[in-house]
Amino acid sequence: MKIVFMGTPDFAVATLEKLYDEGYEVAAVFTQPDKPKGRGYKLTPPPVKVLAQTHDTPVYQPQSLKKDADEYLAVLRDIAPDVIVVAAYGKILPKEVLELPRLGCVNVHGSLLPKYRGAAPIQQSVLDDEAVTGITTMLMGEGLDTGDILLQRSTEIGIDETAAELFDRLSVMGAELLVETLPLLDKGEITPIEQDESKATYAHMLSKDMCVLDFDNSARAVHKKICGLSDWPCAVTFLDGKRIKIYHSSLLDEKGSFGTPGEIIDEKELTVACKEGRFKITELQAEGGKRMKTADYLRGKPVAKGTVLGR
Repeated sequence: MKIVFMGTPDFAVATLEKLYDEGYEVAAVFTQPDKPKGRGYKLTPPPVKVLAQTHDTPVYQPQSLKKDADEYLAVLRDIAPDVIVVAAYGKILPKEVLELPRLGCVNVHGSLLPKYRGAAPIQQSVLDDEAVTGITTMLMGEGLDTGDILLQRSTEIGIDETAAELFDRLSVMGAELLVETLPLLDKGEITPIEQDESKATYAHMLSKDMCVLDFDNSARAVHKKICGLSDWPCAVTFLDGKRIKIYHSSLLDEKGSFGTPGEIIDEKELTVACKEGRFKITELQAEGGKRMKTADYLRGKPVAKGTVLGR
């Protein structure tokens, strides 16, 4: 089976790696253009490109498959793939591309569709305090994540699990589900299932506008926001007037009154009271500092009991 792979970030790497490991012919990889990163704004290749180059796979990086349609359609027609596999590519595929492969375009999506279509399904499932999420392989249509479902696998979300940790788990699950999907699709042994539009929800892109914590909410709600925004864009609050990022926390009590919302009630573990319940901060980054475990931070900068975060 000849495959063209389209993907960009770390989430897609496990799927591409699995295709190589299983001996599939990956004829070409399409990924987003290199982007400037870091203080020096050095052009940095996407993770998928790095992996493809180690396997000597031709890499294409169009700014747009629509604007450059003639050029890249010619490339794809010349390759004549049996299937195009897509995992977090980040670009819209035009109808001409969707209709080109013999088996269609198969997308690996990080949710149990039709729930959480869109850009941030994994983070949104954590932010919404879902108990279960999963992976869907689907035949791509012209709409956003609207195509027919092929296979699905579910998994529970841990109470303290961050979106970044869930990303890692789902990327592996997605790779495994894809290599289960492809041979069944090739043999005609999968019956695609149309999505129920009445159950569809959308996961919008995350933004830094949603990062500031409000301790007048419950401890569980604050904790899940921390989990859902880690590692990016990251939950923030203020300590002694300076911004701190919170990457990881642990829920201690969902109910009960422990102090003023935002108050540090245990300075040794950085336990924080909310309007209802309490949680402790386990990993953070002070303004101008490095990301570190709370215990390491407190050794250098003790925080007085009774300090109120957010002021």
